[in-house]
Amino acid sequence: MDGNIKQEDNREYTIKIIPHQGETVHSVRVPFRVLKYGLASLCAGAVLFVGALSFATYSAFTAKDDADRMAQLKKVNTLQQEQLTQLAKKANTLQDQMDEVREIEQELQMVSGLVAPEDAEAPTESFDGQGGPWIEPNPKNVNIALDNISHKLDVTRSHMDGIREAIKKQQKLGSYHTSYSAEIPSIWPSSGDVSSPYGMRWGGSDFHPGIDIANDYDTPIVATADGVVTFAGYNSGGYGNMVDIDHGNGLTTRYGHAEEVVVEAGQAVRRGQIIAFMGSTGFSTGPHVHYEVRVNGEVVNPENYLW
Repeated sequence: MDGNIKQEDNREYTIKIIPHQGETVHSVRVPFRVLKYGLASLCAGAVLFVGALSFATYSAFTAKDDADRMAQLKKVNTLQQEQLTQLAKKANTLQDQMDEVREIEQELQMVSGLVAPEDAEAPTESFDGQGGPWIEPNPKNVNIALDNISHKLDVTRSHMDGIREAIKKQQKLGSYHTSYSAEIPSIWPSSGDVSSPYGMRWGGSDFHPGIDIANDYDTPIVATADGVVTFAGYNSGGYGNMVDIDHGNGLTTRYGHAEEVVVEAGQAVRRGQIIAFMGSTGFSTGPHVHYEVRVNGEVVNPENYLW
């Protein structure tokens, strides 16, 4: 036999089991190769057991950590939603307060004579029907609500400034009283869009002494207060067909660029009466009415007289 061939190990080990109290001793003969494979299997099993135990422990801790994290996120989300809900409630309260301020503004307009009682918003019959989809407050719609309140606040502030200035002018003219005055301009001369405001325009190259309200040809133009027509005809200084009205106490209004004038000089007119129809005569780029308000001959911002 070749000496390089490894011979099989036939060693054996004897395991003795010695019971107590002198009972019979048992012997178990275990071949070496069985013992070797058995120990290897035992070690492998121990490694697998330790690995499985470690993985289970790691999984348990990871699951607990994830659960804690989810609970924390849920708590933060709940807190943010509660804060957002409170903000939405405050926005709603501000909206109600703005409505109350608007009512006070309308009362001041009538008291100061800027708006006739019949021109004020008429109270509506009270109904309680409500509906529509329920939409939970979110950052977007709460911001929209706050932006709307901010816009209303700016408009109301502007109107209040106008009321203050109008009252100052009335006091200066000695005509202030606490009842409605139809001789004070207060309504829009025509419907349409403001295409050019009062003040500097065109990059500061031109001062505009009134406001331009643009609409279709032949849109009616009305007197903004009671008065007497002092001029009705064509003006070569750029106004085209024009109407001037004297409302007394130093207040006058001017309406320019009309297509047609339907009143005459010396004629008495009432607030809301049609005096001309919109056109594009004179220095004009399209159909509109140029509207001016003057106090003792000096132009003032007409927006203070528009309600």
